[in-house]
Amino acid sequence: MTENLLLERATRFVSALRHCQVLGINVHEAGEEGMTLVLPYTPAIVGDPTTGVIHGGALTSLMDTACGMATLCVLPEFEVCPTLDLRIDYMHPAEPHKPVYGFAQCYRVTTDVIFTRGVAYQDDPQQPIAHVVGTFIRMGKRLSGTQGFRSTIKGEQA
Repeated sequence: MTENLLLERATRFVSALRHCQVLGINVHEAGEEGMTLVLPYTPAIVGDPTTGVIHGGALTSLMDTACGMATLCVLPEFEVCPTLDLRIDYMHPAEPHKPVYGFAQCYRVTTDVIFTRGVAYQDDPQQPIAHVVGTFIRMGKRLSGTQGFRSTIKGEQA
């Protein structure tokens, strides 16, 4: 799949997820090497009003979504791949009033499970806010949601 088609598919996918709509998460980049999403800073995601630091739950949602969507980069056809396990190691708090980027890539694909890893960062991926590893179960094409949802992600008319 070309990077342009992958970016289009990823954009359609993230726009169909209600938690991404609420948090304002969007696709920043999508390619064979992985997926980068962006979580814009808004008052709604602040966990500590005195410091303006982003709530850990918003960062967890960003990274779970980035890892799950990275499966689009390695699978030839769309499959729903729910989270089986997710581990996040927080390195330091995100700086207030700045967006957070979540990069994830798949490093192993088996018949049943996809293994992912990634980082949350602001200015420099080499200075991550958090590291993440996740596993996602492959449900296969036939169990990947309704035809309408699958068609939406693929950019087809339902």
